[in-house]
Amino acid sequence: MRILVTGGAGFIGSHLIDRLMLEGHEVICLDNFYTGHKRNLLKWFDHPYFELIRHDVTEPIRLEVDQIYHLACPASPVHYQYNPVKTIKTNVIGTLNMLGLAKRVKARFLLASTSEVYGDPEVHPQTEDYRGNVNTIGIRSCYDEGKRVAETLAFDYYRQNDVEIRVARIFNTYGPRMLENDGRVVSNFVVQALRGTPLTLYGDGSQTRSFCYVSDLVEGLMRLMNGAHQGPINLGNPDEYTILQLAQAVQQKIDPSSEIRFEPLPQDDPRRRKPDITRANQWLGWQPTVPLQQGLDYTIADFRARILDPEAASGSNANEGSPIPDRVKPLA
Repeated sequence: MRILVTGGAGFIGSHLIDRLMLEGHEVICLDNFYTGHKRNLLKWFDHPYFELIRHDVTEPIRLEVDQIYHLACPASPVHYQYNPVKTIKTNVIGTLNMLGLAKRVKARFLLASTSEVYGDPEVHPQTEDYRGNVNTIGIRSCYDEGKRVAETLAFDYYRQNDVEIRVARIFNTYGPRMLENDGRVVSNFVVQALRGTPLTLYGDGSQTRSFCYVSDLVEGLMRLMNGAHQGPINLGNPDEYTILQLAQAVQQKIDPSSEIRFEPLPQDDPRRRKPDITRANQWLGWQPTVPLQQGLDYTIADFRARILDPEAASGSNANEGSPIPDRVKPLA
């Protein structure tokens, strides 16, 4: 099968491409390298079934593909707030372009939406039927509202043009290849602990998140793409932790003497976030399998290689990424 992955040089996209390549698909990666990196894909550069195209999804492109995984968009507050207008354009115009491509070539289209469509939720845990509590003019709205519009476009293309769509609402995901400066809580804590600086905790640390390891997420995305249900479907780990608990877990694994420093809570930062994954479990037979402690070990090892030994990290083993669970390894 010929598969297009937009944002394929990024954190999640590159892990998805690893799986698709290992399963023998022909893969086209589209990326403008705003947050993605070629180093995440180096091992596929000479493979005859892999093609990398530097392209911004806000510009149309003509390709012949069977499936489109549309992941292109900055996904961390630091990056999507740096250029909020560009973020909106990527979510709206970029999604329009990819849906238009899917319509022309009759490809199945999967939108990587987000738990941010729920905003600062008043329902806990969040089910797909919950319509959210989003500040339409807040500093996060370029991403939150952009993804909500992208979902609207996907379902309108389905209803009006019979485009086969799939919509995944992705909750906090972590693992190897996260950017050191992306501002997400896992990468922040790991990088700060490795560098011997205080772990910055916003608010009093009582706010909660649920952390899904990247290989589990990729498995869910592929099951959704190839299944019978269009969604939206929550994909995330329902195990809930306070941010203080996460900071202490990282602290114990890297440097128990690390200082934790408290800062004011940013505007519109959600107080609680936890997915209800009943649909994913019933419709896809999916649930996360990698516990937080194990996933943190893999993630810390990757950051340690890049931060403490960058020359070694530039070598062939630098971006092997997350170990693939036995249940999804290709047959020999």
